[in-house]
Amino acid sequence: MTEQEQQHVFEKWLSQYKGLIFKIVRAYAVAAMDQDDLFQEIVIQVWRSIPRFREESAVITWLYRISLNTAIKWSTRERKRFYDEPIEKAEHVLLEGHPIDNRLTWLYEEIHKLDEIDRSLTLLLLDGFSYKEMAVILGITESNVGVKINRIKKQLISKSKTYSYDGV
Repeated sequence: MTEQEQQHVFEKWLSQYKGLIFKIVRAYAVAAMDQDDLFQEIVIQVWRSIPRFREESAVITWLYRISLNTAIKWSTRERKRFYDEPIEKAEHVLLEGHPIDNRLTWLYEEIHKLDEIDRSLTLLLLDGFSYKEMAVILGITESNVGVKINRIKKQLISKSKTYSYDGV
């Protein structure tokens, strides 16, 4: 594959699936600066992966796998760095802009609290992937996907009952 062909595929995938990448970024990174960093890392991994894409799966499945794996690695690395960082340096996280939709912000905060696999499953479920596709993307069994999704749904439903939107 020439670099020009790679560039063409990259631009096409990025324009078609930018929303998918933003969704994953938002689920794994809270602060705007972190979201920018993670988005950049995912895009770099997508660029590097294009020559290895053999069309054995759908493009969206391939991009999900790359994006989720990159986000999980980034999250693990950032968590370690965050715990090593003095609290004064993390103050910027508390000073981020105001949310546009509190319910959506609540949902992403709850998704962010899930462990990496559950977080990935939630995103895949929201995008309408089948259990079989989720199993392939995450490398777990289809029955395990079903059990985990059932637990996640129960957990989110339970938490949503205690959610209060602007005191209502």
